[in-house]
Amino acid sequence: MVKKGTDGRSGLSREDAELWRFVTESIEALPGRAVLMPADAPESEISRRVRQMRKHVNPLPMPRPVTAADLPEITRGQTAGVDKRTAQRMRRGKMPIEGRIDLHGLTQEEAYRALSSFLAGSQRAGRRCVLVVTGKGARPGGGTGVLRANVPHWLNQPPNRARVITFSHAIQKDGGSGALYVLLRRAR
Repeated sequence: MVKKGTDGRSGLSREDAELWRFVTESIEALPGRAVLMPADAPESEISRRVRQMRKHVNPLPMPRPVTAADLPEITRGQTAGVDKRTAQRMRRGKMPIEGRIDLHGLTQEEAYRALSSFLAGSQRAGRRCVLVVTGKGARPGGGTGVLRANVPHWLNQPPNRARVITFSHAIQKDGGSGALYVLLRRAR
């Protein structure tokens, strides 16, 4: 309900008109639109004080977005940033797998590109838990496969680190130590 103002026309009291002017001073109109202002709100003591305060107060700096460089490196199974129940469900293979990628047979460069693209697309699609299959990469002499060794490093590098909360080895039915569950941040 709009009550009749002291001026009898705008429907706003003098203080309300002044407050409206203060609030709308920094607004830029959308293209093709105009900012509506009360016609004849007189300047008062409040307006003068607000103007004086603006001269002496520095605006707060905008916080910069969190980047992968700001986030600590995560290791397989580390659960910082995840509640205990979610971490436990992930380690036990109880979270629904909403996407999968198999990196078998790809070169390191192809695998890195495919992984980065898959993680970005999965995050955009709102997926939370995805499965990354690296394979065990059996090597003569018992060495670890190249992809199996590199994927955890790639998950910690920009831009992937900003997308990943945590990761851990999959349970046997999903690939065991040759696959990783990756928990993604929600897209903003």
